[in-house]
Amino acid sequence: MTSTFFTIAAVERETGLSKDVLRVWERRYGFPAPTRDLNGERCYPLEQVERLRLMKRLMDQGYRPGYLASLATAELHALPPRRAHIPAANDGKADDAAVEQLLATVQHQPGAFQQAMQRQLARQGLARFVEHVAAPLSSAVGKRWADGKLAIFDEHFYTEETQRVLRQAIGALPGSRHPPSILLTTLPGESHGLGLLMAEALLALDGAACTSLGTETPLLDIARAAYLHRSDVVALSFSAAYPRRQLVAALRQLRQALPDATALWAGGAGVNGLDAIDGVCLTPTLDDGRACLMRWRAERNILATG
Repeated sequence: MTSTFFTIAAVERETGLSKDVLRVWERRYGFPAPTRDLNGERCYPLEQVERLRLMKRLMDQGYRPGYLASLATAELHALPPRRAHIPAANDGKADDAAVEQLLATVQHQPGAFQQAMQRQLARQGLARFVEHVAAPLSSAVGKRWADGKLAIFDEHFYTEETQRVLRQAIGALPGSRHPPSILLTTLPGESHGLGLLMAEALLALDGAACTSLGTETPLLDIARAAYLHRSDVVALSFSAAYPRRQLVAALRQLRQALPDATALWAGGAGVNGLDAIDGVCLTPTLDDGRACLMRWRAERNILATG
């Protein structure tokens, strides 16, 4: 029976791990362990590609690559699914350095920015990438733009490229049918979709079944879509620029339009400091969103499964 082998470019496509990461792991961990073809190029057997794909999925759930590389394939399969990663005390320093480097790249080396983001994603996994790179980097970009230190085209470039990286990462996640089913969007006038993507990434990693409508969906269409999709939750994202008075009125109107059984979550910097709104779970931070998810499941005695 002929064995199936993959080139390094094919492994990159199949697993979402960059060529640089594959080479670093080979040197650092002794895995993967490719053979060489007649031209001296790396060839990866199918079983190694499948193990790499599994490792990438577990990294996206928060596991560290060095730990995963030390385990056999059977042990990898036995790991608890969607386990939250608790960063070490000194992890923040490395993330701060990465954020500063990426911020400089946006302005001075835009052609290298997406590759740099992909490397950070591959090294850290999707959960840590969102929480410790993408989220603080977005705040830094916004502050620098507000201070006049970043051109608007730099900010637009950053947003588009980061959204591209996140969409690719979310698309590579295995589909989930576990509750809750969450419909994600923004209201008309809220064109910022990056926060929505970051929330979707973390909710999907926690096992929720997410459906995104993108940005600026009319309120009554949100209610209609939630009914047709049988959504357990409608999750909206608001940037700090969204008018506060308009936000509160819209949330109350949407709450009335949704069935009582459909939860309504509102997240992002725009809801920070808001007084409580009946029937709405306010989630100013990504951690607040995950806490809201845990409460929803706890109230219904639902366990998150892989």
